[in-house]
Amino acid sequence: MKRAAPAAGKEHPPYQPVYTIPVDTTAALMRIEAAKQSIRDLPITPHVLASLRETARLVSTHYSTMIEGNRLTQAQVEEVIAKDQNFVGRERDEAEVKGYYAALDEVERLAQRGEKVSEAVIQKLHGLVMGSGRQRVKPTAYRDGQNVIHDARSQRIVYLPPEAKDVPVLMGQLIGWINQNANLPAPIKAGIAHYQFATIHPYYDGNGRTARLLTTLVLHLTGYDLKGMYVLEEYYARDLQSYYDALAAGPSHNYNLGRAEADITKWVAYFVAGMTDSFENVCAQARRESQRGGRDRSKLLRDLDARQRKGLTLFRRSREIAAKDVGRLFGYKPRTATDLCQRWVETGFLIVTDPAKKSRRYRLADVWEELVTAK
Repeated sequence: MKRAAPAAGKEHPPYQPVYTIPVDTTAALMRIEAAKQSIRDLPITPHVLASLRETARLVSTHYSTMIEGNRLTQAQVEEVIAKDQNFVGRERDEAEVKGYYAALDEVERLAQRGEKVSEAVIQKLHGLVMGSGRQRVKPTAYRDGQNVIHDARSQRIVYLPPEAKDVPVLMGQLIGWINQNANLPAPIKAGIAHYQFATIHPYYDGNGRTARLLTTLVLHLTGYDLKGMYVLEEYYARDLQSYYDALAAGPSHNYNLGRAEADITKWVAYFVAGMTDSFENVCAQARRESQRGGRDRSKLLRDLDARQRKGLTLFRRSREIAAKDVGRLFGYKPRTATDLCQRWVETGFLIVTDPAKKSRRYRLADVWEELVTAK
């Protein structure tokens, strides 16, 4: 399959990527489908699924921020997210980790609602990426000036994106293309969305992280969520030079000198290969874990947000908990933990068993308690 290059003579012709699908890539697409079906058929217990999903989110956060230069280790990322741990001299790294993790949570919520990709969605995701973990952030406007990307060591120009005045039109075209190509294989669509977002480079900072989040959202919306257990970012981080080389299509580092019309077959093949690697790794891991037995209740678990899924772990040893247990799990102050418990009661996740203010205790609502106690 090959797309024709945009016609000359128009300032902004409709976005139409140029690429082919080699035989190896076609075979990889079939392997992705096989892994997807295999995961769907595996019986995975709620405990195992919750653990695999949370691990995947933490690993995604670690590698996606690491690609951009974040210095926190995987273990430190887990400390920052789970316990709000602080590391001296790593405040910016901590903020990046919290921001990306919060944006992943939003991607999951958007997918659950079946919300289409839109300018508002993308700007909200970028706002979360740059928002240091705050759940309530303002959508961020696109850049209003030029953004030249230099090599960190040599300072040579690596990429000169389109001018700021062109960004809104180009982003509108990309969003329209994503929503109109329903029959395109999801891995191909997601990969191209990643490439073109990075090409437009609509922000001064956070473009790479937002591109990877957009990729994940497109995959989730098209049924390739794989129960939330896969990690694409690790494949990129394993060999960053290959990642950057695959993205660097076209005869010049200047967007206006051929980048828009470049053949991106190399990137498409790279992306699909990475997705295959990730899906097959998850498939093998889930197959091993499924030997523990039990019914697959992943659909029910998708109704929970990240903190609720993590909160389920508190009920493995005790039927009832207090706000201080929630505070200890997340590293929250007493007031914050109490407020969170109250919100969980209001949403039907928890039930108050002891209403006394000083000794208030909670248990899971019946549907969630069944998940935890199921064998």
